[in-house]
Amino acid sequence: MNRISGEHGLERMVLEKGAVQSAASYLEQKGFRHAILAADGNTYAAAGKQLEQELTKTDVGVRLCLLAPEPSGDVVADEQALLQLLLEVQPGQTDIMIAVGSGTIHDIVRFVSYKTGLPFVSVPTAPSVDGFTSKGAPLIVRGVKTTFPASAPIAIFADLDILMQAPQPLVAAGFGDMLGKYTSLFDWKFSHLTAAEPYDEEAAAMTEKALRDCVEHVDEIGNRTEAGIRILMTALIESGVAMLRFGQSHPASGAEHHVSHFWEMEYLRRGKRALLHGAKVGVACAEISRLYHDAAYRGMYPGREPAQLRNYGDRVREWLHEVPSKAEIRSLLRRAGGPASREELGIDEELFGRSLREAHRLRDRHTLLRALNEAQ
Repeated sequence: MNRISGEHGLERMVLEKGAVQSAASYLEQKGFRHAILAADGNTYAAAGKQLEQELTKTDVGVRLCLLAPEPSGDVVADEQALLQLLLEVQPGQTDIMIAVGSGTIHDIVRFVSYKTGLPFVSVPTAPSVDGFTSKGAPLIVRGVKTTFPASAPIAIFADLDILMQAPQPLVAAGFGDMLGKYTSLFDWKFSHLTAAEPYDEEAAAMTEKALRDCVEHVDEIGNRTEAGIRILMTALIESGVAMLRFGQSHPASGAEHHVSHFWEMEYLRRGKRALLHGAKVGVACAEISRLYHDAAYRGMYPGREPAQLRNYGDRVREWLHEVPSKAEIRSLLRRAGGPASREELGIDEELFGRSLREAHRLRDRHTLLRALNEAQ
């Protein structure tokens, strides 16, 4: 994966060993002179320091913004982090921002990029999420997770030497984020059929192929081979490009993401340390699969049978046939080296039950979860 000129604003995508050096050269060639490098302590050590050193060999000046963690120890994409980065921007001087990290750091940078009109470059430090190219930023504002318009990067430099050093939980989280496409792709088709939500065959096919590539190479990913990490990172980027192409997150975010966001918000309220996004998504995908199969094949509903299942049951069951069972999804998560159950994540029975009843309210999407919960 090398250069893709101009597609969806992305000028270059590099996934290879030594990509950090390519990032420094790119910034210099583009004529940028005053950069802000946003990272946290871990991602600065993983790649930020190396990139900073590479930039000293160029005419690009760099201003470091080490994002401060919450008392829990995590950097959170909330008002405090956004303000910290905004305060580093020097109007009339800063001309580029660099996101060095994974999901949270990219969400902070992409939102500030959107608000200031400054471009940004992505330097992933772990193959842990598919949102590197997203034009939406899920932010915690007043304790509620809401997605806001944001900017996509103008270039991505994913260094295999760095990605292969990422801790196994982060690699497994990236795989879990990809597994979530089983239920998100189903929900997308379901919402298109039952509520005429917009649909794009090419974006869906791109996402499905990325998912299939990961599943077919799960053991290589779990063993963190070079081929496995390359396949996973390629799939995550392709999933992100599919969202960029469509303009919304439908290809990659359905009920499993809504449940994951619900858990995240509750953990913030409790002051508990955040769980990895992809770990939550993978486990939530398994639970949503069980709920959907129970409803469509066994007539088990939280309340009444939804009209959508009465009217479109055959089509729904045809699509659900492509979604693995809860046990199959859990097995894949274990092979990737990650948690496979809500108990392993520490999600208690009360929170789990409440999330299944209420998570559909977090987004205005006509998922099967929403249909099950709103059936009259």
